[in-house]
Amino acid sequence: MIIRNQAGPRSDEREPASPDQSDNFFRSNTSSSEDEQNLQVKLFDLPKKVEFAGERVPLDKMDIKERFEREIYVNAFWESNMLLMMKRSAKYLPTIEKILADYNIPDDFKYVAMIESGLQNVVSPAGARGFWQFLDGTAKDYGLEVTREVDERYDFEKATHAACKYLQQSYAKFGKWTSVAASYNIGQAGLRRRMNDQQQPDYYELLLNEETGRYMFRILAFKEIFEHPKKYGFHLTEKDYYHMPATKTLVIKNTEKDLADWAIKNGTNYKQLKIYNPWLRTPKLTVKSGREYHIKLPAD
Repeated sequence: MIIRNQAGPRSDEREPASPDQSDNFFRSNTSSSEDEQNLQVKLFDLPKKVEFAGERVPLDKMDIKERFEREIYVNAFWESNMLLMMKRSAKYLPTIEKILADYNIPDDFKYVAMIESGLQNVVSPAGARGFWQFLDGTAKDYGLEVTREVDERYDFEKATHAACKYLQQSYAKFGKWTSVAASYNIGQAGLRRRMNDQQQPDYYELLLNEETGRYMFRILAFKEIFEHPKKYGFHLTEKDYYHMPATKTLVIKNTEKDLADWAIKNGTNYKQLKIYNPWLRTPKLTVKSGREYHIKLPAD
């Protein structure tokens, strides 16, 4: 971690040195020396053994070690991003972890969601959306509703179920969880093509584009930092984390032309409705015959 000492005077506050100002000259040089001693970059004691989903990472190979270290330092020193991710994790990870376990997907895949979206409903330049960054067509292939009014890519629970289905299918094709994770970035066909072209079945032996080449190492860095936060300078207590409040579920079975009005009638407002149901994309909700939608709102 970078340790900065702000107690001493800034360089622009020091008096100029001159031969007849020996005392000031001494103080200035002393402060400079102290600043140099207090401004330090500390190297981390990185692990000698790393695994992803029970699969060994070959850190004994120099290029693998360097790529892993790069992501550790890039992400550990991006303190604001990592700190907010940690605070946010307590709000969403318990649900994501449970869903992964229900599908027998290794727990390490929660870090895929982290590097994909930062546990936020973001939109990529290519149009991928939500925690798991599904494109429109892929989302529909895995059972998510995507229309002008409803986009379930923004429902992190339903999107996690869809991601698990993709991961299961990918594992059936590759048989290694590392390859499954890499395919989440480059696609199943893309990864298979590069394996065939280079005659290498192992992700760590493939020459890939920079994004996919860094992908697994970003996952591994997040895992290492999250599992040993104090080692990397992050000291959070229970009160520092965000938590999902208790919610209640209401059911909409008929078309609602004004969701703001519906929210007020149900003891809340449009802002709260959208916070807890970001998959609602317009101020109205058309409900087809035989369909219903479950709306979450704060229990209190």
